[in-house]
Amino acid sequence: MSQQGDEKDEFDLRWAAEAEHKEPSARARMLAARWKENPPEPAPFRADPGPVAPRRSSWGSTALVLGCVAAVILLLGYIQTRAPY
Repeated sequence: MSQQGDEKDEFDLRWAAEAEHKEPSARARMLAARWKENPPEPAPFRADPGPVAPRRSSWGSTALVLGCVAAVILLLGYIQTRAPY
């Protein structure tokens, strides 16, 4: 096929973008149908955030991680001392 034939057969995106009527997406049609029967509750643009759980101390997490690392190091050292040469 020639280059000109491909250009003629190619879909013109500008023509589609300038169309008078654009069909809504499947999700938009689904939500419109759902909201006809059961409209959503009005919600403020930026609602107040809900209650926040108190943060745990980062020291506890740090101590747990360092304790696990120390335990692994000690375990590996013990295994190497017990290994036969």
